[in-house]
Amino acid sequence: MSVGQFFAILLVVTIWGANFTVIKLGLGEMPPILLSSLRFAFAALPAVFFLPRPKCHWKYVVGFGVVLGCIKFSLLFLGMDLGLSAGISSLVLQLQAFFTLLLGIFLLGEKVGPHRVAAMAVAFMGVGLLLFVSDGSITATGLVLVIAAAAAWGLANIIMKKAGSVQMLSFVVWASLVPPIPLFILSMITEERANLAMLPDQISWIGIGAILYLAYPVTLLGFAIWGRLLSTLPVGLVAPFTLLVPIVGMATSALVLDEDFGPIKIIAALLVMAGLLINVFGGKLMKLFSRRKPVIS
Repeated sequence: MSVGQFFAILLVVTIWGANFTVIKLGLGEMPPILLSSLRFAFAALPAVFFLPRPKCHWKYVVGFGVVLGCIKFSLLFLGMDLGLSAGISSLVLQLQAFFTLLLGIFLLGEKVGPHRVAAMAVAFMGVGLLLFVSDGSITATGLVLVIAAAAAWGLANIIMKKAGSVQMLSFVVWASLVPPIPLFILSMITEERANLAMLPDQISWIGIGAILYLAYPVTLLGFAIWGRLLSTLPVGLVAPFTLLVPIVGMATSALVLDEDFGPIKIIAALLVMAGLLINVFGGKLMKLFSRRKPVIS
């Protein structure tokens, strides 16, 4: 890995980690489903006219767009709008790694080693601790919705895996064509603040900036760089850096939104991060220890 590639990874991790604080700022000016709709509309257009159609069956593109765009992000935005803080949302959403494992067992027939079972137990124990936070930054409804968003993300990962080897940025951009219209209709039906005629008077540059940040740096720039890195470096070298996303997310929330992290939150975060670390590195450590021969005195 070159120095340039290292800093490119850090750039993507920072963009994706700060994403949660930007979402929270955007939710202060517009309802969650409308924000999700606008985010995907800008992510798809005009980029879709410049990127080739992904080389896979349309069902995977549409399925990914429905599950990731319509379901996962709507649940995430709703959960954050209903009381889950940006920093904790960035942490809880990482449960997607374990939901991907569980769905892989049932849908793909994959096997899970004992270290992954231990990893899931540790991480979910940490999330369970969050229910005991009483500072107003966490609600049970918000927490459940973001956990559901993580499950939806896990299903989206399975869909992408079934799609085969595709160019990641093209796949994401073309799938972004799916969510805007159904989400917009749903927003008009269910959200009182979803009035486009009044939106120009309600939204400030913060709201506009949030939409543009979610569409362009997070989606287009982030996936363009990430896809390039995955195509030129071993996946096992690049993927572990995503462990930094919740760290950046929590730090950004503390700095920008003044989110307080008391002892329960810190312990919960350490448990979730420990689970993620065991999930990523546990298998290698088990192989390393199994290869060591006992010392005979």
